[in-house]
Amino acid sequence: MTTDRAMAGKRAAGVEVNPVAGYIGAEITGVDLAGELDDAQVAAIREAVLRWKVVFFRGQRLDHAAHVAFARRFGEPVVLGRRGSASPAGFPEIETTADRLELGGRFGMEHEEWLQRRRHTLLRGWHCDHGARIDPPAATILRAETVPPYGGDTTWSNLAAAYAGLSAPVRHFVDGLRAEHRLGVGYQPRPGDDAYLRHLLDRQVASRHPLVRVHPETGERVLYVNGYYVEQITDVSRPESRLLLEMLLEQAVRPEYTVRFRWEPGSVAFWDNRATIHLAPSDNAHLDHPRIMHRVMLAGDVPVGVDGKPSEPITGTEPGRW
Repeated sequence: MTTDRAMAGKRAAGVEVNPVAGYIGAEITGVDLAGELDDAQVAAIREAVLRWKVVFFRGQRLDHAAHVAFARRFGEPVVLGRRGSASPAGFPEIETTADRLELGGRFGMEHEEWLQRRRHTLLRGWHCDHGARIDPPAATILRAETVPPYGGDTTWSNLAAAYAGLSAPVRHFVDGLRAEHRLGVGYQPRPGDDAYLRHLLDRQVASRHPLVRVHPETGERVLYVNGYYVEQITDVSRPESRLLLEMLLEQAVRPEYTVRFRWEPGSVAFWDNRATIHLAPSDNAHLDHPRIMHRVMLAGDVPVGVDGKPSEPITGTEPGRW
């Protein structure tokens, strides 16, 4: 891998990579993502994503077609079976999230109540995309169309750095553990009948992933935890699991391992979904300003642990089937 000193401000075919935080995040300039990227530019962007885990571009003029075309230079876009109602009909690879519209009025809840029930603890909002699947996406490319004049930032954390920051005895201990990841773990049900809970149970997805994943491209060991999907560490008691997960999640999102991005219209974030977790904003729901984002996810592989054994599906998921 390129050294940090060489990577800072590095230019390759006009692409300049400037790190923005000590462990994660870099801003890339000198490239038009809607244009015809050559192989050297693609390679430079890929190297930056692998090194810095999330990279940012500003002032881009991507439409839906250009967004998908850019994503295809780095992998195979996922085609979701179900998407949000704001998603564009002619581009099945794109999912549009309009925060103020996403669940408003559905399941008997307005959006603010749904957010409160989904994130009823401070760590629950941290997640990788589709982490309960047997093959979570390898990467996500998110672009901003409309953002509020303030608020609405996204934060990412570097799970490889979080693993490396554990003490050696703890690293050795967690290397051999696995955890059940399940859709809807972070949701706090409503009293009485709960239509959203029934929706989750009817579409249940769960997998058993290694607690420490070996990154398929860099070989790094990644502390593979998140607040939204992890149900329980297997082979330990539930009280032990709860305390271990609390410790590991707090380690995973220590401020020094994170970066926070201020969105502007035309901003693009491209992150490695295998080595990061992120926190969507919760400071803009009360603001009378829309926040409309479009994402494309790239197909991923089945995680593999330190012991060389892959993840196991539990229910509702199989590789490559969305």
